[in-house]
Amino acid sequence: MDMQTWRAARTKAVDGAEAVRAALAALGLPESVWGSVRPMVTHKGVPYVHIGMVRAEVAEQIAEAMRTPVR
Repeated sequence: MDMQTWRAARTKAVDGAEAVRAALAALGLPESVWGSVRPMVTHKGVPYVHIGMVRAEVAEQIAEAMRTPVR
């Protein structure tokens, strides 16, 4: 993979990670929950966001927020 491909993928991963962090913070969750969200790029240049483990009650809050329709 060339550097331009990696940088483009990294930018997408960083943007996604920041969006998830902001959403979790907007739910009022502490930094200990959203602080571990990380951007990742595979060796093939595919961007991912690693969210990691969250406590069950936090997962329920996230799921509830995802079910709420956007107005």
